[in-house]
Amino acid sequence: MSIQDYSDPVLRGMPRGKIAIIPVGSLEQHGPHLPISTDSDIVTEVARIVAKRCDLLLLPTITYGNSFEHAPFFNLSITTGTLQRILVEICLSLSQNKIQKIIILNGHHGNQGAIKGIESRIHAKSGRRARVFAFSYWHFMKEEFDHAGFVETSLMLAISDKVKMKFARKGLISGDLTPRQRERVSKLAATHFIKATKNGVWGDPTKATKKDGERILSEITQNISKTVSKLAY
Repeated sequence: MSIQDYSDPVLRGMPRGKIAIIPVGSLEQHGPHLPISTDSDIVTEVARIVAKRCDLLLLPTITYGNSFEHAPFFNLSITTGTLQRILVEICLSLSQNKIQKIIILNGHHGNQGAIKGIESRIHAKSGRRARVFAFSYWHFMKEEFDHAGFVETSLMLAISDKVKMKFARKGLISGDLTPRQRERVSKLAATHFIKATKNGVWGDPTKATKKDGERILSEITQNISKTVSKLAY
């Protein structure tokens, strides 16, 4: 259940050991066929399913992320330092309210710098009370991660009516590259996504289906839920 739906007495009466989950997304271009809210939409749904399955306290999604690499494509971005400070302060506030176990669930590749090492930082700032676990959802699926390609488009077809498949266009196909070329283009994409992909798409969204999205979503949420169940002890 979302934290926003609880009253003060209920929240203050939460049993010790309650785990909170904070989804973190972005607002950035995802090709001509997906909305800029794609990362936020996907991570919100993943977090919602996991929270319901594992009885977690679901916090509102942080929809702003670090997406400067997508310029001149549209993006609404905050710096890595700003995002990390927001996450640190939210986690410390949760800790002060006696919620000491917190999962940060990341949905955007560019946010990884903000969550790197954040667990130990919050642990120290909370007087060693808060335990934070930071995950990126794509580490819990077998499919290769993409951007507005097969995976993200399939996931969006499974959870949203915002997809405009008639505008879907094939983008950069990394499978056609040598390991050295792939490494080079990955580094380029991290700073100038347009130079690496041309049309802002990494992958082939034209093959995406709702059925594939449901399969991938099930795999992700099941695997994250298994990991979360181990954190309860």
